[in-house]
This record gives sequence, C-alpha cells and structure tokens, in this order.
Amino acid sequence: MDPAHAAPSPGSLSWRLSSHPITLLTFVGFRIGSLLTYLFGMIFTDNLVLIFIVTILLLAADFYYLKNIAGRRLVGLRWWNEVDPQTGDSHWVFESSEPGTKTVNPTDSRFFWLAIYAQPVLWAVLALFALITFKFIWLPLVVIALILTSTNSLAFSRCDKFSNASNLAGSALNGGNLAGSIASNMVGRFFR
Repeated sequence: MDPAHAAPSPGSLSWRLSSHPITLLTFVGFRIGSLLTYLFGMIFTDNLVLIFIVTILLLAADFYYLKNIAGRRLVGLRWWNEVDPQTGDSHWVFESSEPGTKTVNPTDSRFFWLAIYAQPVLWAVLALFALITFKFIWLPLVVIALILTSTNSLAFSRCDKFSNASNLAGSALNGGNLAGSIASNMVGRFFR
C-alpha cells in the first residue's frame, strides 16, 4: 500500500477518523473562519465595520455551535448558565453523557480540546499584536473574541472536571477499583 494513502492511526488528527466528521469540520471551520476573517480583513481592507460584523457573526456562531452542538456530539459535554429568578444569582450548570452510554472518539477529543485551548491563545497574541502596533481600533473586536473563546474554554474545562469527578465517584461507589479510576482519570485528555 502507498504510504501517502495509508489509513491514519486511531486518535491521530485526521478528520477522516471522526465519529462526527460534519460536526467536527463545522466546529473547526467556525474557529478558523473568525481568525482568518480578522487577519485577512486587516491585511487586505480598511473597512473596519465589515470585518467587525463578519468576525462577530462568526464568533457568535462558533460560541453557539460549540456550546450546544459540537461539545455534546464530540466529547459528550455541555454547559449553560442559569439565573435564579428569586435571588438573581447566576450559576453554571454542567452536563455530561452518562458513563457507558457515549464512547468519545479519540480523534474528536483531540481536535476538540486542541481547538478549545488554542483559540484564546491565538486571540491573546492578536491582542498583544494590536497593542504593540498601536492599532487600538482593532482592540474591541479582539477583546470580544478573547472573552467569547475564553468563556467556552473555561466552561468546558470545568464541565470536563465535573464529568471526571462524577465518573470517579460513581465507579468508587459501584465497588470499582478506586486506584485504577484515579490513575485513568489523571491521564490527560489528549491521550484519550
């Protein structure tokens, strides 16, 4: 078999191994689309309003799609914010699929977590670049992007920790091997 056409190894970063390739490609497309619109828009045009609107629309679509669709389909996680109508207090609610009901594909998981953590870092670099080059007019857009992507990163990180803690407690209560559960949960999400 030709090495160029060899099947990718399980868990590698190849969208062909995804359990949900359309969801994965849409998720990555929104993530890359907002960055490319900002970068190429800044280079090729001076129309701040057009770049601002298109980038904000892509960021909003990414935020919604990630929070409500991609997170649930790719890694079995979802979060939302609830406000108590009587006190006005707000709290985050985390949801994860039941252990054993959803098998998370290692490729989906790697793409998901890599994109979740890389996006805020890239926007932070762009914010720093806007400050260094004295392009303060672009700063509000970059700050909005940084807030939206960081919120999803933080929420999904907490959701994953909540899920791992729930799975660990459930396996301990069900008479499972507690030491084995702790060891397996300590392995990073990039190795799932």
